[in-house]
Amino acid sequence: MSTKRIVLSLLASVVLAINLQSCYKVTTFMDETGTLVTGDVSYTKDIAPILNNSCAVSGCHTTGGLKPDLSENNSYNSLNNGGYFNVNIPENSEVYLWLTGKKSATMPPNGPVNPSNVNQLILAWVKQGASNN
Repeated sequence: MSTKRIVLSLLASVVLAINLQSCYKVTTFMDETGTLVTGDVSYTKDIAPILNNSCAVSGCHTTGGLKPDLSENNSYNSLNNGGYFNVNIPENSEVYLWLTGKKSATMPPNGPVNPSNVNQLILAWVKQGASNN
C-alpha cells in the first residue's frame, strides 16, 4: 500500500471518529444509583426551584441568613461569586459536596424530596458548564 493511501486512510478514520463522537449526547450523566440525566439541565427550571424550596427557607440560606444566599433572585450569583461550583472538576463542587454529605452533614438537614435526583441534576448542571440558563 502506498504512503499516500495510508495517510488518506488514517485521515478518513480520524474524520469518521470525530463525526461519530459528535453523535453522542455530551450532557449524559449517570449518578451512583445508575440514574441518567440525558438532557440539558436548566438552572432556572431545574436547579433554582430546588434550592429555593429546600434551602432558602426561614433561618437558612436566605438574604441575611447563612451563606450562600439561595433565595430565588440571588442564588446563581451567590453560588457563582462564592466559588461553590467547579466546572473543571464537578465532583469537587462545594454545592455538590454539601448536598451529598461528602463535605459535612448532608444539606438540607431534612433532605431534599428526592436526593438522588437532586444530586444528579446538580452534578449534571455543573458538568454542563454551570450556566445561568
